[in-house]
Amino acid sequence: MFDGIDLSKLNLNEMMGQFQEMAEKSKEKNADLIFTSKAGGGMIEMSINGNSEVIDLKIDDSLLEDKDSLQILLISAMNDVLKQSDANKKMMAMNMMSGANPFGKK
Repeated sequence: MFDGIDLSKLNLNEMMGQFQEMAEKSKEKNADLIFTSKAGGGMIEMSINGNSEVIDLKIDDSLLEDKDSLQILLISAMNDVLKQSDANKKMMAMNMMSGANPFGKK
């Protein structure tokens, strides 16, 4: 099953350390990314960073009198912007996994 692979050179602790380091670098990169969503024709605008932390929220004054519409548009904007962030995280994880080949040559 592992023909041609020298398992004695496979150091799991080293691999875990590399994964942790890559994950930390990804988290730092994600903090610099910004995802923005608008709802209600721009009456609500929400921005989050790549770590899914809300960094900006704009609400049109006209919505302050209509609680139901405000709630619906906030939920819509939140769901959209979180989907953007999740898609980015999945892409980064796939890239991280494709770059981590414990059986490859250095």
